[in-house]
Amino acid sequence: MTAVRSQSAEAAASPAALRFPPGFVWGAATAAYQVEGAAAEDGRTPSIWDTFSHTPGRVLNGDTGDIAADHYHRYRDDVALMRDLNLGAYRFSISWSRVQPTGRGPAVQRGLDFYRRLVDELLDKGVTPVATLYHWDLPQELEDAGGWTVRETPERFAEYAEIVTRALGDRVPYWTTLNEPWCSAFLGYGSGVHAPGRTEPESALRAAHHLNLAHGRAIGVLRSVLPATARTSITLNLHQVRAHSRSDADLDAARRIDAVGNRVFLGPILGDGYPEDLLADTGHLVDWDALVRPGDLEEISRPIDLLGINYYTPTLVSDGRESPDLPREDGHGASDHSPWPGSEHVAFHLSPGETTAMRWAVDATGLYDLLMRVHREHPDVAMMVTENGAAYDDYISPEGTINDPRRIAYLRGHLSAVHRALADGADVRGYFLWSLLDNFEWSYGYSKRFGAVYVDFGTQRRIPKQSAHWYAEVARDNVLPDPPEEAGRS
Repeated sequence: MTAVRSQSAEAAASPAALRFPPGFVWGAATAAYQVEGAAAEDGRTPSIWDTFSHTPGRVLNGDTGDIAADHYHRYRDDVALMRDLNLGAYRFSISWSRVQPTGRGPAVQRGLDFYRRLVDELLDKGVTPVATLYHWDLPQELEDAGGWTVRETPERFAEYAEIVTRALGDRVPYWTTLNEPWCSAFLGYGSGVHAPGRTEPESALRAAHHLNLAHGRAIGVLRSVLPATARTSITLNLHQVRAHSRSDADLDAARRIDAVGNRVFLGPILGDGYPEDLLADTGHLVDWDALVRPGDLEEISRPIDLLGINYYTPTLVSDGRESPDLPREDGHGASDHSPWPGSEHVAFHLSPGETTAMRWAVDATGLYDLLMRVHREHPDVAMMVTENGAAYDDYISPEGTINDPRRIAYLRGHLSAVHRALADGADVRGYFLWSLLDNFEWSYGYSKRFGAVYVDFGTQRRIPKQSAHWYAEVARDNVLPDPPEEAGRS
């Protein structure tokens, strides 16, 4: 027997180390347009993000996802990286316009073949595939016909869902319908900082309902096609909303943002319908009675197996009419148009403390609070943290390494919050780091690096950062070790 134990073994043995439940899923996530590249190969046609990124002034530095991280051609190497980093699961999204270029009609088999190869490679390397059907890249032809503002798009989405699940459903055990529909609706059709770049409050609300309807219809399809063992979900970027003060005006501002940021999706999806205060706040913008047709809420509330939760930073708000001199920080990109219909007077503020390169406050208590809120309000709902991570100004050292201790501290804090929620009764089944790779960060282009793996976009060279090695040990041992300054003190 060796007399020397590894550092991770010492940490795992420490009484203060936090052990996760058996079977807890450790993964990392990406999105098709952010990593795949190959924008015009094998029959793929433009999505709304291709159009948006190629429109001057929409994306920083004129960056596009045409090449991105070239995952389409390098997926085998990337899956080998996942194996080397001890990832148990990989959450990826499927490009709708790669599979069904016009959003209608039969699939392009060359597009489906890429995902068949990817899934087979994952399974061969012992990594569980977790598929997301929609991560913001609507085929441009569907947007030209009205996009998410019209009821035809949920119908097309259900057909697309059936194509994909029939092709991959025998090998993919986890399925997510939509990623962050709040961003699709309110950043895409409200503030215009995301594709398709429209600034129409009514359209944003209509899009939110049609995204909900698309989710419900897709769940119906998935249940009819997938084996009974498959797990279905939707992923929401829930906002941990906090009032700047205890004044009535600030508390009402927080209520309004909670309604249009969280309950507009949680309510109908989990069977409670649209909240009455949301309908009152936005009734002057959209006719909800005409928008929500008989049977819609029953479709939207079809049971799901898991609720995916994405969290990065809390949301601090006040009534802007009561506090016009407070500095404002929206956190969703610069725009003259609000992504919060019915709450345009609400002001957003940067929470105190450390921030990431996105100028997002680092506050892991927000993740704990969100998990516990869902647990209190819907105790039977199982959850996964499907995105969590941070962007920092990473660079290659003279020794050829990328040292990112702030990201490690961020991850440690947020994983501690997940563990605390588990201890307090929340049913959390897994955690997915955002992101596996540095990638195209939407309107920020390539200026922000969220990846555990550094990508040199000129050469496409991959270099795991120190945080990737740290996370690999956590995933291997199913244990969050002590911080370095505390390890070995017991």
